[in-house]
Amino acid sequence: MKLSIIIPAFNEQDTLEAVVRRIQAVDLGQVQKEIIVINDASTDRTQDIMKRLTGIVPISHPVNAGKGGALTTGIKAATGDIVVFQDADLEYTPDDYAAVIEPILQGRCEAVMGSRFLRERPRFWGKRRSPYWNHYVGNVIILAVTNRLYGKHFTDYEGCYKAFLRRLLLDTPIEARGFEFDNELMCKLIRKGIRIEEVPIRYIPRTYAQGKKITWRHGVVILWTILKWRLLPIG
Repeated sequence: MKLSIIIPAFNEQDTLEAVVRRIQAVDLGQVQKEIIVINDASTDRTQDIMKRLTGIVPISHPVNAGKGGALTTGIKAATGDIVVFQDADLEYTPDDYAAVIEPILQGRCEAVMGSRFLRERPRFWGKRRSPYWNHYVGNVIILAVTNRLYGKHFTDYEGCYKAFLRRLLLDTPIEARGFEFDNELMCKLIRKGIRIEEVPIRYIPRTYAQGKKITWRHGVVILWTILKWRLLPIG
């Protein structure tokens, strides 16, 4: 059994190497790891860092294709039985991989979503408060709209960690090239009747100064994507 870990990277010179080292340090027993890093036309030193990393499959885009475009490239290059998406920052810990892929390994489902909110809700007071009240509200809206339109009761569609049997991804072409890639994918899988489970994952949000990229504008595109793929034929 092989796990392909796809890392889209755009201007992640400060965290990419640390993320790869953490992935390499994770023990998944008999499951082999394939680490695919897609440099999405970064303008910083991401490409130089990729060149010195060992144990990865490096791919570079000559022109920025967006997160979804990078994931599409990674999916085409993957050779594993299972695929996991991994951001190139330190918001998520690869120590959660075992929990994320376990339902698939046990044959209970074909896809898994990692939920930040099954583990704990963000706090907006005290020393450990989250600085992103607006992000949380956006997540709640996206969650409510998706569950309502698609008849589900999931708790988090926006968590980074998602795992899939690779054949599912190859059978489900995605048009999105931005952050809405995951939403289009999950909407299509739900409509196909694919078995999906949620598992709790850990999450430590970074600031915009540290490289966080998603904004309210992406949220608007995500909502449009959710509505669009409830109405359009999926083939």
